[in-house]
Amino acid sequence: MSDLENSMLSIIKVFRQYSGHKCKLRKAELKELINNEMSQFIQKIDDSETLDRVFADLDQNGDLEIDFQEFVAMVAMVTSACYDLSGPEHNASG
Repeated sequence: MSDLENSMLSIIKVFRQYSGHKCKLRKAELKELINNEMSQFIQKIDDSETLDRVFADLDQNGDLEIDFQEFVAMVAMVTSACYDLSGPEHNASG
């Protein structure tokens, strides 16, 4: 498999690891996932106010859980921000 395909499988694996058999993340699980798996790209979440804000932003359907589609939207936003921060020398095409 390609690097991209392996990365996609890694995203699925991490989501399943933290969401368990229900395949949805609650607040505590989201906090643990972000703090353990994304700490180089997202500031650690230490307080409940920050967690509440992040969770509310991600929970687009308002069911008080983060499903895979909502999680992938966060991964895409963070990835896009990292791309933008990598500098123009890394972003040039061609």
